[in-house]
Amino acid sequence: MAPTTFTISDLAKEFDLTTRAIRFYEDMGLLDPKRDGPGGRVRVYSSRDRTRLKLTLRAKRLGLSLVEAKELIDMYESPRDTATQLRAFLQVIAQNKAKLQAQMADLQANLDELKAHEQESKALLQRLSEK
Repeated sequence: MAPTTFTISDLAKEFDLTTRAIRFYEDMGLLDPKRDGPGGRVRVYSSRDRTRLKLTLRAKRLGLSLVEAKELIDMYESPRDTATQLRAFLQVIAQNKAKLQAQMADLQANLDELKAHEQESKALLQRLSEK
């Protein structure tokens, strides 16, 4: 049976993160662990926190900012209309997709320029070796 609570170390190990990163996500409002122990110094993460962390990391891989990730994750936890949530998600996806496509075009232009310089350099080297 899967555990229902997790320590910060458990989550750090499972998701290959530093505890500092997890505390940062907590500071951003993405995670909300309960506090335990003397002075509430021990963080106790719930299954909900674990799921939110997993969704946050997925959002980051998709190119979303932490603010966008939080908005979307919070939206899914609210009892609002699912169609509205999906439209908002699709809008964020479209924006990030356009940004990534622009970055790909820039990278392709850089690669093309490098190839041209490479060919020119090889041709010059060939001419120099023929002299």
